[in-house]
Amino acid sequence: MKNNKICFPVLSLIITLFSYTASQAQVIDRIIAVVGKDIILKSDIESQFLQYRAQGIQDAGLNCDIFEELLTQKLLLQQAYVDSIEISESQIESEMDRRLRYFISQIGSQEKLEAYYNKSINEIKADFKPLIQEQMLVQQVQSKIIDNIKITPSEVRRFFNALPPDSLPLISSEVEIGHIVKIPEISQAIKDETRQRLNTYRERIVNGADFTALAVMYSDDPGSARKGGELGFFNRGELYPEYETVAFGLAAGEISPIVETKAGFHIIQLIERRGERINTRHILLQPRPSVEDIAKAKNTLDSVYDAITAGSLTFEEAVIQYSDDPSKNNAGIIVNPNSLSSKFETSDLEPSVFFVVDKMILGEISNPVPMRTEEGLQAYRILYLKSRT
Repeated sequence: MKNNKICFPVLSLIITLFSYTASQAQVIDRIIAVVGKDIILKSDIESQFLQYRAQGIQDAGLNCDIFEELLTQKLLLQQAYVDSIEISESQIESEMDRRLRYFISQIGSQEKLEAYYNKSINEIKADFKPLIQEQMLVQQVQSKIIDNIKITPSEVRRFFNALPPDSLPLISSEVEIGHIVKIPEISQAIKDETRQRLNTYRERIVNGADFTALAVMYSDDPGSARKGGELGFFNRGELYPEYETVAFGLAAGEISPIVETKAGFHIIQLIERRGERINTRHILLQPRPSVEDIAKAKNTLDSVYDAITAGSLTFEEAVIQYSDDPSKNNAGIIVNPNSLSSKFETSDLEPSVFFVVDKMILGEISNPVPMRTEEGLQAYRILYLKSRT
């Protein structure tokens, strides 16, 4: 990209451009272009610019390229309106769930995602929905445009052979990774103490204490605690099975007995039910392993590491015998939630995984390294580099 690059011209009958100068710093936001019934804001360009900068992309013509990209997207969106293309609610929900699963896998848990955005999962979905719908409409138009285009391998070869070497795109490295996860066992004494503490809070609520105040002070769910424990509306099948079995059986305002799920121990209050959707608040307490329990898990994996490197145990055998992760049903190989394949671009890996795997050679395993489970609890794992492309 050149410094003097000029954004491509667009028919003025379709788009009205407005002046865009940095000298008017007092303007919080402004319309830069109108494409049909949609607008492009100054903040849209700045937001995308900051995302590129965060990825290390530096270019003097970056704003121009972002503006060109946004104009193209809006033009395609207008064509989708003209063609009366429709995206069903189920398609939008499916795509939204896929993306949220990816975000959750990157940040660690649903609770951490809610804490990051300072919103409930339903509020995050409501924010994402219009954007995802627009993107899916644009994709449909793009598919229609290229549907009948046929390109032969020889044409592709001629095109790439004609490109200057410095114009060839860089493609991220891809890796396949396996792991053996050991989650520290929590003693029954710690579980009993946690349950008793939660039961104390329940008794206080039954005797007139404010549920929301106790949730703010004591709940281990950061996403809902700041909202007094309120989760927002969820459909049947979207919550832990044990949680929703009890929650759907409550009357409005009723307090549940203690419920145990993978996340820990809950007490639940039903706020409102609308058919097969419920809004509840809860207090979650997570029994946490002791220092000794954590050390025991690491020592177990130290022994597994020694056995694999000595050749007395294969990685696959160790996965079956020792791993506490569902990936043991896939020979320990981690599935990319974004693509549903076993391939990860290195840029998509958690930093804690990337810095370990980046130094490994093909077929190597790592020493036990710390990790966090989806529920936010400390654990250890051995990483295995299966392939690198």
